Amino acid sequence: MKKNVALLLATLFLIPFSGVSQSDSKLKTGIWRAVLQSKGGELPFGLELNQTGATYTAFVRNGAERLAFDNVTLKGDSVRLTIAIFEAEIRAKVDGNTLRGIWRRRRTGQNYTSLPFSARHGLSYRFTPSTQTPTINVTGTWATTFRSGTDSTVSVGIFEQKGNKLTGTFLTTTGDYRFLEGNVVGDSLLLSTFDGTHLYLFKARRKPDNTLEGGFWSGESGYESWTARFDPKAKLPDATTLTYLKPGYKTIAFTFPDVNGKPVSLTDARFQNKVVVVQILGSWCPNCMDETNFLSPWYKKNKNRGVEIVGLAYEKSADLTESAPMLKRMTARFKIDYPVVLAGTSVKSEASKTLPMLNQVVGFPTMIVIDKKGTVRQIHTGFTGPGTGKYYDEFVEDFNRLIDKLVTE
Repeated sequence: MKKNVALLLATLFLIPFSGVSQSDSKLKTGIWRAVLQSKGGELPFGLELNQTGATYTAFVRNGAERLAFDNVTLKGDSVRLTIAIFEAEIRAKVDGNTLRGIWRRRRTGQNYTSLPFSARHGLSYRFTPSTQTPTINVTGTWATTFRSGTDSTVSVGIFEQKGNKLTGTFLTTTGDYRFLEGNVVGDSLLLSTFDGTHLYLFKARRKPDNTLEGGFWSGESGYESWTARFDPKAKLPDATTLTYLKPGYKTIAFTFPDVNGKPVSLTDARFQNKVVVVQILGSWCPNCMDETNFLSPWYKKNKNRGVEIVGLAYEKSADLTESAPMLKRMTARFKIDYPVVLAGTSVKSEASKTLPMLNQVVGFPTMIVIDKKGTVRQIHTGFTGPGTGKYYDEFVEDFNRLIDKLVTE
């Protein structure tokens, strides 16, 4: 696979991308079935291409999710689709109903993660077009355990099956696996998702005891085994109990630079006598992006009620020169009106040192809610995004209820 990727890179990156003309256009619009070749096999996702005049737009589709690429550039028979916030792109050759090329994402410096990419126009199925009736139905809630070596992670699988089509996600203490889509074939399930940079593939088979057993592939080389048993009462620990203040502390304090190097602190005038939401996040983190997609419009509607938000970003690099462009792109993509500062690196042990009043930074994102007097009233670890359905609705309801209470105090 690495040899194939190297050959594709050598070919594709010799092609200049400098605009688009109508005469160059050979790219068909509509739905494409896209595939990344992962170590677990085919990782499919939906790709939607639209055209207005000489301008193309593109979207990743996972179940009910529709994520926009920032830019689509067509030159001759070559197309480039980019998501700037993740420093990720797809480059491919256009050949009628087929696209062939690579997906790649910058890691550090000039180091990239890459996988072969292909797409076929006019196909809308995920893994299989088969209409054969499955022999199992996995709709419901499943107590799930992921294992990697000697480490294990408890989670909750939530699935909805209609015929052979399957959607759902997995809840964990630090977030969820976002919108998953797939199929049930015979006694097996297949699920995948791709958001431009994060790619997940799940496979499992029902065992004679009605449990599920399978594998989970992530990124270029990540792998975990997983098992699950049907349990309508399965749930995770309370997300407000995992991260907490150490004894003797009632609040948090920090001073970090914004994207322009200006120091931002909770003692600044804009935060005084207001309810403050501190968002611990990273531009690389998919659950953080879901949380930001909720908080950004929420802030626009509620900032005049005496509420402020500040984002503490933990990035690949603590160097502002390196990370400020990423934060600027994130701010632009999500139309963020509140300040976002560079707090440190994404290594949890290092992030924890920047906020020593916390027991630790358990995961990204983490939300700290502070009342008008400066006292921490709640710390919520992780984020249950829109892909979780009712769990997301419950979070939004609980969050609004808490803010309403604190605003009126």
